[in-house]
Amino acid sequence: MLTITRKLEFDAGHRIPDHKSQCRNLHGHRYTLEITLVGNVIDAEGNSDNGMIMDFSDVKALAKEHLVDVWDHSFLVYEKDAAVKDFLASLPNHKTVVIDRIPTVENLAKVAFDILKAAYKDRYGTGLHLHKLVLHETPNCWAEITDD
Repeated sequence: MLTITRKLEFDAGHRIPDHKSQCRNLHGHRYTLEITLVGNVIDAEGNSDNGMIMDFSDVKALAKEHLVDVWDHSFLVYEKDAAVKDFLASLPNHKTVVIDRIPTVENLAKVAFDILKAAYKDRYGTGLHLHKLVLHETPNCWAEITDD
């Protein structure tokens, strides 16, 4: 199996409302996202993408459009975290992303995977698809999800 991987970074805030340690407080991270795609290599003489699974600039553009630009410099808040949701709503023009689960790195990786899986699905008729997503919350802590 031949894969390609593109890495992108973004900044976002969150909190884990019921956590036993400091993660229950509002805080942020410099997240690193690794997107691994699999598919057949394009074999089309004269095509800009000839010899590639997907051009890395296109991998980046789709990730930015569907996820990175949406989450970058936002606060990722759990829909049932009423105190923080209400506070953020009181801030004019605040960039808030409400998600349906607690924003742990595991849950964020799953949400990100689902969003990007649809964005990359077989764009060229070559079987292209998202194979793996790695989301680093810190340089030492991350979650990985693969397509089964």
